[in-house]
Amino acid sequence: MKNKTTAGVLGILLGGVGAHYFYMGKTGKGVACLLTCWSGIPGIIGLVKGIQYLVMDENQFQAKLA
Repeated sequence: MKNKTTAGVLGILLGGVGAHYFYMGKTGKGVACLLTCWSGIPGIIGLVKGIQYLVMDENQFQAKLA
């Protein structure tokens, strides 16, 4: 069971390299972030996703993992 707080903090701090996706087991999205990290877009997406993870309900977060 993954922790939504950990995923949120990883998204905010290391979202540019896809750390939150690797943590959640979404390796394909993580690799895509790594390959495009030079553009800055994954960093913005990581920030938004991190905030979303932190404010969403625990049940919603666990459903995203399934």
